[in-house]
Amino acid sequence: MPNPNAIVTTVSRVERADARAAAEAAGGEREIAVELEGGRRVRLDAADPRSRALAGVLETIGQQRRPVYLELEPDSDRVREVRLPLASLVARLHLTGDGLLVELAESHARHLLRRGTADYDEMESALRHAYGARLPVLVTANDAGEIIDARPAARGGHEYPFPEPDLRPPPRTFGVVLRELLDIIYSWRCWPWWWFGCLTPRQAQQVFDQMAARTCDPSTVPVPCIPFLYPDDGCWARAHEMCRLMIAMGLSPRKVWIQSTYPALLHVDTANNPSCFVEWTWHVAPIVCVRSWPWVFLSRDMVIDPSLFTAPVTKAGWKLVQHDPTATLTDTDASIYKIFGMETDPTNAKTEDRLAYYRLQLQLRTIGSGPPPYAGCP
Repeated sequence: MPNPNAIVTTVSRVERADARAAAEAAGGEREIAVELEGGRRVRLDAADPRSRALAGVLETIGQQRRPVYLELEPDSDRVREVRLPLASLVARLHLTGDGLLVELAESHARHLLRRGTADYDEMESALRHAYGARLPVLVTANDAGEIIDARPAARGGHEYPFPEPDLRPPPRTFGVVLRELLDIIYSWRCWPWWWFGCLTPRQAQQVFDQMAARTCDPSTVPVPCIPFLYPDDGCWARAHEMCRLMIAMGLSPRKVWIQSTYPALLHVDTANNPSCFVEWTWHVAPIVCVRSWPWVFLSRDMVIDPSLFTAPVTKAGWKLVQHDPTATLTDTDASIYKIFGMETDPTNAKTEDRLAYYRLQLQLRTIGSGPPPYAGCP
C-alpha cells in the first residue's frame, strides 16, 4: 500500500470519556483507546486538544459503519491523521501531465493521482484494474483532491453502495422532446400565469437565506444541517435536500446542472477549502423562477447555491465563477437526484446518507485545519 503506516478499516469502539478520566485518576497514560475491526487497538493522545473531538467523530464513523483511513506514527499505534475514504466505482480515467485524473461514480470532485506520489505505479495499476473490471475501490484524498491511498473495497454493505455509473446524458426520446416543447410554451416569460407564480426578488432572497441558515456549524455539524462549508463534493445531495425543503414551503424548484468539457475541470476559488479552491467535473444547484423588474410579465431563473454565493444569481453568473466558458448547462425536474442515468431518490435515503458522510468530512477538516474560512485565500 502507498503508506506502510496507514490502514483502512472500520471502528468497533472508542473508549468513553468516563473511562479516560478513571485511568488518569489512577495514574494511567493520558491516551484514548480506539478498537478497530478484528480487535486491533490504536491510540489518540489525550493531551492533544483535538483528540476529544476526533474521538467523537471516530465513534460516529463506527456507528455508521463507514471505512476510515488512519495514519499512525512510525513504529507506533498512535494515530497521527484521520481521513474518510470514498467507496466508489471508477467512472473514467484520463492520463495528464500531472498524473492520472480519476473520476469516481460517487463523486463530482477532482481526484488526481499525482506523479511522484509514493507507490504511484501500484495505485495506478489498482485504479486501472478496478476501472476495467468494474470493481469498487476505496479512495482517500487530501484537501487538494490528490489521492494518497487507493485500494480494493468489498462490494455490499451499508457503507458501500455501488450503482453502476451511467455518464450518458438523458436520452432524447420523443417524450422528452415533447416535454421540453411544452415547458418552453408554458414557461414563456410573457405568460401572465407564469409570472404570478414566480417569486419576487425579495422573496427569492428570503428563500436563499432560509436555505443558507441550514448550514452546519463546522465544529458540531448537528443533524440535519447542510454542509455548505464543505464545497469539495456532495453538491447533488445538498441540492436535493434544498429542493425537498423548498417543496415543503410550497415552492416549485427545479435544478440546473453544469458539466465541464472533460477532461477540463470546473474551477472555483473558495475560502472554505484550505487549498483556496475546489475543482469539479460537474455541479448542480436548485433554481427558482423570479419576477424581473421593472418589466411586468417577465421573469428569469435564479440559482440558489449557498456553497458559492450569498444571494440568488443568474445561471450566467453561476456558470461564470466556475471558469469553463464551454461548459454545458442542463435543466431538470427537482426529482432528479443525479442526472447521469436520471437517478432519483424518492425516500430521501441516498440524500441523507451522503449528507451524513460530508458532515463527517467537514468535521474532520475542522479538527485538522480549523474551521472555514481559511486565512490567505483571496
